[in-house]
Amino acid sequence: MDFTIAEMGYDRDQVDSCLAELREGLARLATPAEAASAPDDELLRVRREAARLHLVLTGGSVAERAPERMRELLAVVEREAAQLLARARGELTAAKEEARQVRDRAYAEALQARRDFEAALHARRVREQRVDHILRDVTVGSAPVDGRDRAQV
Repeated sequence: MDFTIAEMGYDRDQVDSCLAELREGLARLATPAEAASAPDDELLRVRREAARLHLVLTGGSVAERAPERMRELLAVVEREAAQLLARARGELTAAKEEARQVRDRAYAEALQARRDFEAALHARRVREQRVDHILRDVTVGSAPVDGRDRAQV
Protein backbone atom coordinates (compact mmCIF):
# COMPACT_ATOMS: atom_id res chain seq x y z
CA MET A 1 0.00 0.00 0.00
CA ASP A 2 1.51 3.35 -1.00
CA PHE A 3 0.52 6.50 0.83
CA THR A 4 1.08 10.08 -0.18
CA ILE A 5 3.62 11.73 2.12
CA ALA A 6 2.12 14.89 3.58
CA GLU A 7 3.87 17.68 5.49
CA MET A 8 3.59 15.90 8.85
CA GLY A 9 3.58 12.19 7.79
CA TYR A 10 1.05 10.39 5.60
CA ASP A 11 -2.29 11.46 4.24
CA ARG A 12 -4.65 10.61 7.11
CA ASP A 13 -7.63 9.97 4.77
CA GLN A 14 -5.62 7.42 2.76
CA VAL A 15 -4.50 5.60 5.91
CA ASP A 16 -8.05 5.61 7.33
CA SER A 17 -9.39 4.32 4.01
CA CYS A 18 -6.81 1.52 3.97
CA LEU A 19 -7.68 0.50 7.52
CA ALA A 20 -11.41 0.52 6.66
CA GLU A 21 -10.78 -1.76 3.67
CA LEU A 22 -8.82 -4.17 5.85
CA ARG A 23 -11.59 -4.13 8.48
CA GLU A 24 -14.21 -4.92 5.81
CA GLY A 25 -12.08 -7.75 4.39
CA LEU A 26 -11.70 -9.34 7.81
CA ALA A 27 -15.45 -9.02 8.42
CA ARG A 28 -16.17 -10.73 5.07
CA LEU A 29 -13.84 -13.58 6.03
CA ALA A 30 -15.36 -13.95 9.48
CA THR A 31 -18.88 -14.50 8.11
CA PRO A 32 -18.14 -17.78 6.24
CA ALA A 33 -16.06 -19.00 9.17
CA GLU A 34 -18.94 -18.42 11.58
CA ALA A 35 -21.41 -20.00 9.18
CA ALA A 36 -19.19 -23.05 8.71
CA SER A 37 -18.79 -23.53 12.45
CA ALA A 38 -22.55 -23.33 13.15
CA PRO A 39 -24.62 -26.39 12.26
CA ASP A 40 -26.78 -25.73 9.23
CA ASP A 41 -30.41 -26.82 8.72
CA GLU A 42 -29.49 -29.90 6.73
CA LEU A 43 -27.13 -31.16 9.41
CA LEU A 44 -29.78 -30.57 12.09
CA ARG A 45 -32.34 -32.44 9.98
CA VAL A 46 -29.98 -35.38 9.55
CA ARG A 47 -29.27 -35.45 13.28
CA ARG A 48 -32.99 -35.39 14.11
CA GLU A 49 -33.64 -38.21 11.66
CA ALA A 50 -30.80 -40.24 13.17
CA ALA A 51 -32.21 -39.67 16.65
CA ARG A 52 -35.71 -40.67 15.48
CA LEU A 53 -34.38 -43.85 13.88
CA HIS A 54 -32.46 -44.64 17.05
CA LEU A 55 -35.67 -44.31 19.06
CA VAL A 56 -37.42 -46.68 16.66
CA LEU A 57 -34.70 -49.21 17.24
CA THR A 58 -34.60 -49.02 21.06
CA GLY A 59 -35.06 -52.12 23.10
CA GLY A 60 -31.90 -53.98 22.10
CA SER A 61 -28.87 -53.72 19.90
CA VAL A 62 -29.39 -52.45 16.36
CA ALA A 63 -27.85 -55.58 14.91
CA GLU A 64 -30.24 -57.91 16.78
CA ARG A 65 -33.60 -56.12 16.49
CA ALA A 66 -33.57 -53.75 13.50
CA PRO A 67 -34.66 -54.92 10.14
CA GLU A 68 -32.09 -54.72 7.36
CA ARG A 69 -33.70 -51.62 5.80
CA MET A 70 -33.44 -49.67 9.08
CA ARG A 71 -29.77 -50.52 9.43
CA GLU A 72 -29.17 -49.35 5.86
CA LEU A 73 -31.02 -46.07 6.50
CA LEU A 74 -29.11 -45.52 9.70
CA ALA A 75 -25.82 -46.14 7.90
CA VAL A 76 -26.78 -43.69 5.12
CA VAL A 77 -27.76 -41.02 7.64
CA GLU A 78 -24.53 -41.48 9.58
CA ARG A 79 -22.47 -41.18 6.37
CA GLU A 80 -24.33 -38.02 5.33
CA ALA A 81 -23.82 -36.51 8.77
CA ALA A 82 -20.11 -37.36 8.67
CA GLN A 83 -19.77 -35.83 5.18
CA LEU A 84 -21.57 -32.64 6.21
CA LEU A 85 -19.43 -32.33 9.30
CA ALA A 86 -16.24 -32.92 7.30
CA ARG A 87 -17.29 -30.32 4.73
CA ALA A 88 -18.08 -27.77 7.45
CA ARG A 89 -14.74 -28.41 9.13
CA GLY A 90 -12.94 -28.04 5.79
CA GLU A 91 -14.67 -24.73 5.08
CA LEU A 92 -13.88 -23.51 8.58
CA THR A 93 -10.21 -24.45 8.17
CA ALA A 94 -10.05 -22.70 4.78
CA ALA A 95 -11.72 -19.57 6.18
CA LYS A 96 -9.34 -19.49 9.14
CA GLU A 97 -6.34 -19.84 6.81
CA GLU A 98 -7.59 -17.05 4.56
CA ALA A 99 -8.20 -14.83 7.60
CA ARG A 100 -4.66 -15.60 8.83
CA GLN A 101 -3.22 -14.63 5.46
CA VAL A 102 -5.19 -11.37 5.38
CA ARG A 103 -4.08 -10.61 8.95
CA ASP A 104 -0.45 -11.33 8.03
CA ARG A 105 -0.65 -9.10 4.93
CA ALA A 106 -2.29 -6.31 6.94
CA TYR A 107 0.43 -6.57 9.59
CA ALA A 108 3.18 -6.50 6.95
CA GLU A 109 1.59 -3.47 5.26
CA ALA A 110 1.21 -1.67 8.58
CA LEU A 111 4.82 -2.43 9.44
CA GLN A 112 5.99 -1.12 6.05
CA ALA A 113 3.81 1.99 6.45
CA ARG A 114 5.42 2.62 9.83
CA ARG A 115 8.91 2.21 8.36
CA ASP A 116 8.03 4.58 5.51
CA PHE A 117 6.62 7.09 7.99
CA GLU A 118 9.75 6.91 10.15
CA ALA A 119 11.95 7.35 7.06
CA ALA A 120 9.92 10.38 5.96
CA LEU A 121 10.11 11.82 9.46
CA HIS A 122 13.87 11.30 9.52
CA ALA A 123 14.24 12.99 6.12
CA ARG A 124 12.17 15.92 7.37
CA ARG A 125 14.38 16.25 10.45
CA VAL A 126 17.53 16.20 8.29
CA ARG A 127 16.08 18.96 6.07
CA GLU A 128 15.16 20.93 9.16
CA GLN A 129 18.72 20.64 10.49
CA ARG A 130 20.13 21.79 7.13
CA VAL A 131 17.82 24.82 7.14
CA ASP A 132 18.82 25.64 10.72
CA HIS A 133 22.49 25.36 9.74
CA ILE A 134 22.02 27.65 6.74
CA LEU A 135 20.02 30.21 8.69
CA ARG A 136 22.55 30.26 11.56
CA ASP A 137 25.08 32.00 9.26
CA VAL A 138 22.60 34.51 7.80
CA THR A 139 22.66 38.07 9.14
CA VAL A 140 19.78 40.41 8.66
CA GLY A 141 20.41 44.10 7.99
CA SER A 142 17.94 46.96 8.23
CA ALA A 143 15.63 47.60 5.31
CA PRO A 144 15.42 51.00 3.56
CA VAL A 145 12.48 53.19 4.55
CA ASP A 146 10.09 53.97 1.68
CA GLY A 147 12.59 52.83 -0.91
CA ARG A 148 15.20 55.39 0.21
CA ASP A 149 18.31 54.83 2.12
CA ARG A 150 18.37 56.55 5.54
CA ALA A 151 21.86 57.82 4.92
CA GLN A 152 20.58 60.03 2.08
CA VAL A 153 17.90 61.71 4.20
